[in-house]
Amino acid sequence: MRKYLDENKNELISVVCNGCGKHLLVENGILKEGCFEADAVFGYFSKKDGQIHSFDLCEDCYDKMIAGFRIPEQRREATELL
Repeated sequence: MRKYLDENKNELISVVCNGCGKHLLVENGILKEGCFEADAVFGYFSKKDGQIHSFDLCEDCYDKMIAGFRIPEQRREATELL
């Protein structure tokens, strides 16, 4: 869950893992820890038509989530890190 200074989302002030409740390190509006950010947009033919679900997971909670996959996630190397 992310919190911003204003509704324009100009400055990030906090990120809390939706899985375990851990407060992730944010300094000067910059997230300084690994974090999985998800936005799921549900459309037609879904039980959640028109809903958008957003959440953040710390690396530990992300690892727990993918450990339960029957088909492993796909991995590739990033050529640039922002």
